[in-house]
Amino acid sequence: MKTTVSTKHTEITKKWILIDATDLVVGRLAAFVANRLRGKHLPSFTPHVDDGDFVIITNAEKIHFTGNKFLDKKYYKHTGFPGGIKSTTPEKILAGKFPERIIQKAVRRMMPSGPLSNTQFGNLKVYAGSEHPHEAQKPEVIDVSSLNNKNVKR
Repeated sequence: MKTTVSTKHTEITKKWILIDATDLVVGRLAAFVANRLRGKHLPSFTPHVDDGDFVIITNAEKIHFTGNKFLDKKYYKHTGFPGGIKSTTPEKILAGKFPERIIQKAVRRMMPSGPLSNTQFGNLKVYAGSEHPHEAQKPEVIDVSSLNNKNVKR
């Protein structure tokens, strides 16, 4: 019988991948990125080891929501005081100062909670424009829109 192989921290080689988020559907992009960050695309996936890739997402302000989610979806937060619940919509966030927070929030909510997940989430870099400071890492470009025709705005 063969034994189960568990990947060790020293045996990991992380890659850098670059994704252009222009006209991509938010939920499908977030699911793809969460799997890449966790390392679930690898045959050597080990749940307790950070063996995922570094992910760079550009053009975060050009993402797309399906249906009426752009206007109807609400993001809630609570101030901690009685009656202190606040809400906002994706329309307001994309028009605001930090449009990349929509992708960050979607990916964060698709990952499990815990210290390992917090470390893996730190491997995500999201930028509103097409410029990013990670050219020295020579990221591999992945075209998410060609993986499935539902990944792109119709």
